[in-house]
Amino acid sequence: MTDIHTPDAPANLLQKKRLWLQIVVALILGITIGLLLSPQGMALVSQSAAMDIAQWVALPGRVFLALIQMVVIPLVLSSIILGIAGNKDTAFLKKVGVRILPYFVTTTFVAVILGLAVVYLIEPGNYVDSALFSAIADQPAQLVATQVTQTSLADKVAAIIPANPTQSTLDKDMFAIVIYASFIGMALTTLAAQRKALMIDFMDGIQSVSLQIVNWAMLLAPLAVFGLLCDITIRIGVDALIGVSAYVATVLLGLAGLLLIYTLVASFVAKVHPMAFLKAIRSAQLLAFSTSSSAAVMPLSMRTAQEQLGVKKPIVQFIIPLGATINMDGTALYQVVAAIFLTQVFGVDLSVNQVILLILTTVGASIGSPSTPGVGIVILASVLATFGIPATGIALILGVDRILDMCRTVINVSGDLTACVVMNRWLRNETSLVERVQIGDDKVVTS
Repeated sequence: MTDIHTPDAPANLLQKKRLWLQIVVALILGITIGLLLSPQGMALVSQSAAMDIAQWVALPGRVFLALIQMVVIPLVLSSIILGIAGNKDTAFLKKVGVRILPYFVTTTFVAVILGLAVVYLIEPGNYVDSALFSAIADQPAQLVATQVTQTSLADKVAAIIPANPTQSTLDKDMFAIVIYASFIGMALTTLAAQRKALMIDFMDGIQSVSLQIVNWAMLLAPLAVFGLLCDITIRIGVDALIGVSAYVATVLLGLAGLLLIYTLVASFVAKVHPMAFLKAIRSAQLLAFSTSSSAAVMPLSMRTAQEQLGVKKPIVQFIIPLGATINMDGTALYQVVAAIFLTQVFGVDLSVNQVILLILTTVGASIGSPSTPGVGIVILASVLATFGIPATGIALILGVDRILDMCRTVINVSGDLTACVVMNRWLRNETSLVERVQIGDDKVVTS
């Protein structure tokens, strides 16, 4: 089947040059050069010189992230509003909403259960060198994580509605922005056609401008990947990985298992060939690994879902921004593995009821967490406080958190794209019983 969609010029240029291949090369070069310069690696330069180099080499990555973050809020607002109000078939929209929320909650529970199974099977806490305990005790409190203010359940429910959208925007509270955009979109569906059309055109213009800036930013993607990975490798070296290697291996095994589940779901539920699915989403995965931010990858995820996976535009506009905010399966798995790992390190025994409470707490904490780098460690602190686990234990895993943050972001983005193909299939089944999946060069074309 011939794909008749013609992307914007910058995006088309990146496609021709195989963005995923450029990112892979940049990834390898960034890690290699980082190890050569790192004080914990080959140490070809002095420590102060290595830190100076790290700052400058990371500059393209910081510019890239700044460009994306500059437009992510207007892009989320416009995408969700257009996804709700721009779709003339309101029944279709209701079907998406009714299905996607239970789907997200279910996959998050699956991720948490998988994390529990892996961490109890491997027991990485038993492999920790006792010498690391003294290092933990020496860590200042501000290096660990900030505690989240404890609020009642009623206050949390009331806080779902953003009373001050302007403050939510300043705080970059993506969950509040999603709720705000959803209310605007639903309100627009009740307006007269003429008034609705004006607002739709306005939002379409905002989305187009935002995507154009994203296209410009994507031209920096390979340099950004190189710079960010070189910077983090220079700073942490390999020593941080060796000390808690069993913990790192446990998290990575759990994340790999979750990716396998996504692939099977895409294959058996969405009827997309497993290799075609993985091939189609690789660019988004590589960018997710490099930036550690689902929000930064969101524009590329939307393009991937539409152009490589053949998902309907209304589904993409609704699910990707929503998923980048509440569908954090990789983060949920990481949190439960880290929590149990620290209970094993400190000898804290959890009862069955406490484990069940941990599952519920982790699921609730991961939903609505900001899609920005490093937020998982802050959420973990609040989870640990609930079970009396010393928050200073986070210092033990702080050195490897960035690496794991990159990996769990890959899974978060993969989960959003899996949700897109699943919803596309479920809704397509109601109108057509025949679907073919053809595998072309870098494309999955459905008909």
